Amino acid sequence: MGFGYDSCMSLLERIVIDPNIFSGKPIIRGLRIKVETVLALLEQGATPEEILQDYPDLEPDDIRACLAYARALVANETIESVSLTGAP
Repeated sequence: MGFGYDSCMSLLERIVIDPNIFSGKPIIRGLRIKVETVLALLEQGATPEEILQDYPDLEPDDIRACLAYARALVANETIESVSLTGAP
């Protein structure tokens, strides 16, 4: 599995921003699960396996997508793959 630019862009496609859901905070695949929630759980020491158990709709790549999103923001990179939905 490659971990280059294409892999990151593919992961970021899982992140959606919809102004009608959580006031436009980034969510995962249109689910009502915020990227912020997953990052907070990881920060608190939860393992990916525990998160997947607590949120059965999530997939391992969703957790990786949250990390890729956070890294892109910290690196000040463009995040063009994140889709904006529900905009008027």
